[in-house]
Amino acid sequence: MKAWLFLPLSLFALSACSGKPPTPKAEAAPAPRVATPFDDLKKQEQKAKDVQKVVDQQAEQQRKQVDAAEQ
Repeated sequence: MKAWLFLPLSLFALSACSGKPPTPKAEAAPAPRVATPFDDLKKQEQKAKDVQKVVDQQAEQQRKQVDAAEQ
């Protein structure tokens, strides 16, 4: 009785140890984004950063104009 059980178990063990990589599973779609109370704050922060960039660019242009006028 043990002999007939040996063959299927050994085949199962050999197939489990085969060198084939496992088939990739399809990735689930990401969950839709949920709005949070901090979204408005993030938008305001980004707007402030954009405004600061513009101000810095204008200050640099003005500095260059002053340097050019001094020479």
